[in-house]
This record gives sequence, C-alpha cells and structure tokens, in this order.
Amino acid sequence: MHRASTAHTSEFTPAGLERIRALLDLAFEGDFTADDWDHTLCGIHATVHGDGGELLAHGSLVQRRLLHGGRALRTGYVEAVAVHPGHRRQGLASAVMEALERVLHSGGYHIGALGAAAAAVPLYTGRGWQQWRGRTAVLSPDGVVRTPEEDGHIYVLPMRMRSALALNGELVCDWRPGDVW
Repeated sequence: MHRASTAHTSEFTPAGLERIRALLDLAFEGDFTADDWDHTLCGIHATVHGDGGELLAHGSLVQRRLLHGGRALRTGYVEAVAVHPGHRRQGLASAVMEALERVLHSGGYHIGALGAAAAAVPLYTGRGWQQWRGRTAVLSPDGVVRTPEEDGHIYVLPMRMRSALALNGELVCDWRPGDVW
C-alpha cells in the first residue's frame, strides 16, 4: 500500500519543483503547458516516492471559486494528477487522491472539483466524485462564457453544504489563462 505525503508549494526546493515538472511532462507526453504548470502551483501537493526516492506520482489541490445557484463556492480544485508511466496500475493515483481528499475534508472547502480525462473517470467515480451533468461556463473578462467542450468532463465532491448541489445546473469557474477548467 502506498501513502502520499503532502506539502505546500512553498515547501519545495527549486530542484523538487523541477522533479515534479519533469514527471508531469513525462506522464502527459509533452502536452503539459506553462499555463498547466502555473495552475498546479500555490496549493497543496501530494507526492508518492519510490524506495530510492524517485518521484512516482503527484497531484495538487489549489483554491478556486466556482459559481453555482447564486453562490460563490470555495473550491479545492485538483490539478496535475500524474503517475510515472512505468509505475501505473499500482494504486499510486489512489494514494495521491486519498491525500488530497483528506485536505478537502479538513473543512476549508464547500466542494472539491476537477476536470477528468476519460481514462481517469473510473478512479474518480470509484472514490465518490460525481459527474457534473449541467452546463459549464467561465466568468471571463467579457462576462460569463459557456464552455461546452467541458460539459461532462467536470467532477465534483460535495463537502459541507447547506443545500444540495444541483448537478444538472450551471457551474461557472473563475477566469485564468490557458485551460480555464
């Protein structure tokens, strides 16, 4: 059984951050942009290391604001979940998610959210994440703009909410450069 350790971005040395970036570049086969990297930072990182100290898996949790039902929801947004290609299917992603979910359940967030690639959906749904079935949008500098390409790819983990989420309602994310979701 693997266990992930957690640390804030500020706790990593430049070399430690370079190792994370190298893993992400490898795991995403070169399709991890500078904006994706920026979205990964300034939050809590969960990492799993091998017996020799090599970085095997990573994920991060950053704070965002999502709008739903007339409320701004303090959201723990999962970013950059990746496992070294040579170490997949060993429970490493589950260990990363378990660590990030512990942070989510600490009481600081209304919900957890993430954008899921099709291959990762069983991991997330098996952990209780629910597909957002409604419309998605972004609060852009030009106002609320639909993001139909994200419909069906966003998953949420409801936390302490006074009222239930309407999973078929509209969910609006805050603006950021690059992929907004």
